[in-house]
Amino acid sequence: MRRRVLAIASTLALLASPAFAAPSTTTLPPASLGTAAQLREQALKDDTGWKVVESLTTEIGPRIAGSEADARAVAWAVAKFKALGFDKVWTEPVEFPKWERRSESAQVVGKHAQPLAITALGGSPGGSVEAEVVRFADLAALQAAPEGSLKGKIAFVDYQMTAYRDGRDYGKGGAVRSKGPSEAIRKGAVGFVMRSAGTDSHRVPHTGITRFDEGLTPVPAAALSVPDANQLARLVALGTTRIKLDLDCGWDGKATSYNVIGEITGRSLPKEVVVIGGHLDSWDLGTGAVDDGAGVAITMAAGHLIGQLKQAPKRTIRVVAFANEEQGLYGGKAYAEAHAKDIALHQVSAESDFGAGRIYAFNTGSPNPEGSREATRQIAEVMKPLGIEYVADKGGPGPDIGPLAAKGGAWAWLAQDGSDYFHLHHTADDTLDKIDPAALAQNVAAYTVFAYLSAEAEGSFGSEAKPTTPPNE
Repeated sequence: MRRRVLAIASTLALLASPAFAAPSTTTLPPASLGTAAQLREQALKDDTGWKVVESLTTEIGPRIAGSEADARAVAWAVAKFKALGFDKVWTEPVEFPKWERRSESAQVVGKHAQPLAITALGGSPGGSVEAEVVRFADLAALQAAPEGSLKGKIAFVDYQMTAYRDGRDYGKGGAVRSKGPSEAIRKGAVGFVMRSAGTDSHRVPHTGITRFDEGLTPVPAAALSVPDANQLARLVALGTTRIKLDLDCGWDGKATSYNVIGEITGRSLPKEVVVIGGHLDSWDLGTGAVDDGAGVAITMAAGHLIGQLKQAPKRTIRVVAFANEEQGLYGGKAYAEAHAKDIALHQVSAESDFGAGRIYAFNTGSPNPEGSREATRQIAEVMKPLGIEYVADKGGPGPDIGPLAAKGGAWAWLAQDGSDYFHLHHTADDTLDKIDPAALAQNVAAYTVFAYLSAEAEGSFGSEAKPTTPPNE
């Protein structure tokens, strides 16, 4: 009997230990909820976000990573953070290979000679090729082509993306761009063209990064505008069609840019941070307004509005303008590596990188998310007047937050309406006039509420230094 009593006592003691304690529930102080509601209404009337994106796209314009304009954008971001009243501003270096676009053209040759609107894919080598075109309806059709069947020919993948609010079809359209060139080379192709990964019907092609698998000799690779892809498909249907592709572009050594960081220092837990941000670089065809000047502006404005409070939130608000997202998440990866030892101090992180459409859904996640469900629900309640729904089973981290989430960092998902995002994505049409100021202000309001309340929370959102696989957004 004595042994049994001792065993029961030992078991009860073990269950009462921290390792077996029930997870604590993270909640929000009532006073903070009231302040957040006031911030929400203030943000809807504030034009800081618009002024920031207007400044970036006007004064800097396109800013492809590693370019002179990219360097000016870094200096702009440092100055803008300071002008907006951030307590601390600094930069962290990010190194990467430098790719340049110089000129590009394409044309149908022979009986139906005519020009084609194309743009080189990022990462493509330069070169001039003229050959017969072989059309494939999608990537799977190219993958199924017999070995050697494209010897001396140009592969044309003609996959048409469909527009969705959540942009889900980009998974297929983007895969054509990232995997298609290598697959074409394996089949013997001397060049690669694709219908742009876009949902518009304008004669503006969409660029974006591609990769060539190790061991393959890269070939010129480009994207056709949607109308030109339609035209080329009709020509191929008429019979043998040849095109000439001339690209002057390629890799040119290495470059260094910078993650630019601004902070509003927390009042009682300053070492714990809520991270929000967007990426500072853009492609070179437009002025990078929706991708991702809007994200930089939304998060800078949110930090600025929180910084105007008479009393700072408990935790620090950290806004990051990430370097070179477009060519491989270099800024996000560098940030995650530089701050790997501080994962547990990252309360929660979110990136705005899906344009400037209104936010319609919200959720958070982490390796251990259950303790923060109530706080997430409370934040969503304050966001509800903005037309934002709490969706407990969806979402994922933004692109540059992904590397941090993979190391165990908690993330938030503020889902933007991307119904027309891929009309503009990576094109010359990505310009300031495409942004709706009212929708931008709604984004600023949502990010302000999220960042402030996350910083005020009593308890954590579950960040823990451990390898994990975050969900896709």
